[in-house]
Parts: sequence; structure tokens; C-alpha cells
Amino acid sequence: MRRAKRCIDLGSAERSLTKPANYWLHAIIAKENDMKNYLPTLAFSLIGTAAFAQEATVYPFEGTFDDATFSVESAIIGRGLVIDYVSHTGEMLNRTRADVGSDVEIFAAADVFLFCSASVSRQVMEADPMNIAHCPYGVFVIEQEGEVQIGYRNHPEGEMQAVQTLLDEIAREAAGG
Repeated sequence: MRRAKRCIDLGSAERSLTKPANYWLHAIIAKENDMKNYLPTLAFSLIGTAAFAQEATVYPFEGTFDDATFSVESAIIGRGLVIDYVSHTGEMLNRTRADVGSDVEIFAAADVFLFCSASVSRQVMEADPMNIAHCPYGVFVIEQEGEVQIGYRNHPEGEMQAVQTLLDEIAREAAGG
């Protein structure tokens, strides 16, 4: 009799275990169906993000990388602006490429000059204090496949076009245009 009772107990234990398993299986299937409903929304949001990705404006420079960096520095300082920092991005990428498992040389050289303009910054931040996210402003010089270019990241429409104009003037002057 004990043996029979054990079998019954095991049988009821099996039934109680299968109920939660079925429940979880049903829950997983329901979640998968829900995800199918969210997939189009996710796809459109990713497409939208790519559409708003910031691009850069670049101008060719006839000369060496060092001449281009001197030209950018002169164009910035010539407007009475102070260069806060020069990021030697090309050196960093070349120095660390083996550390990250790459053998690709992206740039022969690349520097980014970071600076602010008190008057332009005040103008755009009075319009929207969150425009602080765009500060400092940067003009870059890159050498890639023997070509030297000077450029900057494009800024959104609206009040940030004052920054865009400043960056364009600096880049054009530095490029010799």
C-alpha cells in the first residue's frame, strides 16, 4: 500500500510540475507574439535614428597634414577664440588598433580642435539651454589615403545654425577657400 501511495504522490507531483511548465511555455509564446507586434515599431524607430544621424561637412586641403593643422589653428585663433584642447584621434586609433584586434588604419593622421565662442555659445544657449550638449565645437583635420581634409560635424536646424556658420567659416578659411 505504501508503494501505491508513493506512485500516486509522484503522479500528483508530476501533474503539479507540468502545470507550471505549460504556463511558462504559454507565457513565452505569448511574449513572442507580442514581439511580432512591436517589430515594425522597432524597425521604424531604427530607420528614424539613422535618418537623423549627424553628418560632416569636409573641404579638401592642398598641402600636408601639418600645414592643415596650422591653418585650422590660425583660423580659430585669428577670430579671437581659444583652443581648449586638441584631440589626437588618429594617433589614439593607430596606437590601440592591435589592442582591439584590428589591423585597419583608418587615418594616417587625424586631429580635432575643440573650442568655444562666448558670443555664439550665449546666443544658442539663451535660445535653448540644452544646446550646451553641442559645446565645445570642433573642427577636424584628417589624412586618409594621401588626401588631407578639413571639416566639422553638422548641427541641427534652428538656432544651432549660428554655430554651423562659424564652423563653416573657419573650415573654409583653413582650407584656403
